[in-house]
Amino acid sequence: MDDMHTTYLFGLLVFLIICSAFFSSSETSMLSLNRYRLRHLDRQGHRGARRATRLLERPDRLLGTILVGNNIVNILAASIATVLAVNIWGEAGIAVATAVLTVVVLIFGEITPKTLAALRPELVAFPASHVLLMLQRLLYPVVWTTSAISNVLLRLLGIDPAQRHGEHLSTEELRSVVREAGSSLSPSRQNMLLGVLDLEMIRVDDIMVPRHEVQGIDLNDSLEHISEQLRNTPYTRLPVYRGDINQIEGVVHMRQVASLLTNNQLSKDTLLSACRPPYFVPESTPLSVQLLNFKQHKRRIAIVVDEYGDVTGVVTLEDILAEIVGELSPPSPGEPEEIHPQTDGSYIIEGSTNLRELNRQLDWELPCDGPKTLNGLITEALESIPESSVCLQIGDYRLEILDAAGNRVSRARAWRASQQSAQTLDQ
Repeated sequence: MDDMHTTYLFGLLVFLIICSAFFSSSETSMLSLNRYRLRHLDRQGHRGARRATRLLERPDRLLGTILVGNNIVNILAASIATVLAVNIWGEAGIAVATAVLTVVVLIFGEITPKTLAALRPELVAFPASHVLLMLQRLLYPVVWTTSAISNVLLRLLGIDPAQRHGEHLSTEELRSVVREAGSSLSPSRQNMLLGVLDLEMIRVDDIMVPRHEVQGIDLNDSLEHISEQLRNTPYTRLPVYRGDINQIEGVVHMRQVASLLTNNQLSKDTLLSACRPPYFVPESTPLSVQLLNFKQHKRRIAIVVDEYGDVTGVVTLEDILAEIVGELSPPSPGEPEEIHPQTDGSYIIEGSTNLRELNRQLDWELPCDGPKTLNGLITEALESIPESSVCLQIGDYRLEILDAAGNRVSRARAWRASQQSAQTLDQ
C-alpha cells in the first residue's frame, strides 16, 4: 500500500472517530435536556428546541438513529485501523490496532464528548438535532426495523413502548426544584413560591386568631363602650355578637360605621344594619381552598367553627397572604410582643404564641402538626397541667416553664440545646 492510500485511510479514520464523538455526545445531550426548559424554548419559537422536541417525541427512533450511526462508524473505524496496523506492523498490528483504537475511541469518542454533552446539553443537542433529523430520514428503513424488533422484545417483557409515563412534577418535587433554583430566584421569591406550595398542607386552624384573642363588638355592652371601642380599634373589620361569640350577628366594616360615628347616629340597630352576614368556614379547610373561597364569596374575613358548630377563631385574607409573602403590616402599637430574646441566647415566650409563627420568626422546627400553641405543645408533652419551674426537652429544644396560671402555661423560656452546647464550648 503506497503512502497516498495510507494517508487517505488515516484521514478517514480520524473523520470516523470525530463522527463517533458526535453520536456519543448527541445521545447524552439529547437525554440530558431539561424537558421543562425545552418546552419553554419551544413555545418561544427556538428552532433547535423545536427540532429536539420532535426527536424526543419518539425516543426509540432517536436512539435507533444514534446507535445505528455510531455502530457503523465504530465498525468502519476498527476495520480501517486494522488494515493500517497490518500494513505497518504485519500480523502483530492486529493487537496493536485493537489496543490503540480502544484507548482513542474511549477518550476521544466516548468519555470526553459525553462529559461535555452532560455539562452543556443545549450547546450540543440543538446543533446536533439538525443532523440527527436528516440521518433519521436517511436511515429510516434500518431504524424502523430495529425499533420494531426492540419494541417486540419490550412487549415480551411486559412493557408497552407506546405508553410513556407523564413528566408531571409532584408538589414535593416542585418544592425541591424551587429550593434548588439557586441564584436564578431571589430568596424572597423562593419563600413566596414555597409559601404558595405550602398552602395545601396548612389548615385554617393553623393560622387563625384563636377565640380567646378575637376582638369583637358585644351588643350587650353599653352604647358608650361600643362607641369607644369602634373609635379606638386597630382593625378594619370586627365581628358583632350578642353576649357570647357563638351568638354572632354579623361582621361590621369600619367604613360602614364611620359616618354613624361622625354624625352621632350610632345605635345598636344602626350598627346591626351596617353589618354583613357572618361567613363561616370549617377549621379543617386547607388554606389553598380557603383562598379561593374568599375570592369566590368576595369576603376578607371568616368565622372559623369546629365540627360542633362552635366558634373557634377568626381567619382573614391577610392571614393567608402572610403565609405567602410574610407579614403585610407591622404589629399594632398596643399589641404586646410574644417573643422576648434574652442576652444568653434564650427566649421568653408567651404560652399563647402560635407555633408556626414561632418557627417562622426564630427559624426553629418545633412540631406543629398537633397543638397549635406553645402552651398546647407543653401540656401535650407533659400530659398534665404543669407547674412553674418544670423543665422538659422536645427534640432539640429545651423549655422551662416560668409562669403557669390556672389551666395553662403563661410564659416559658426556650432555647436550642445544640446552640447552648456550642456557647459552652466557646467559653
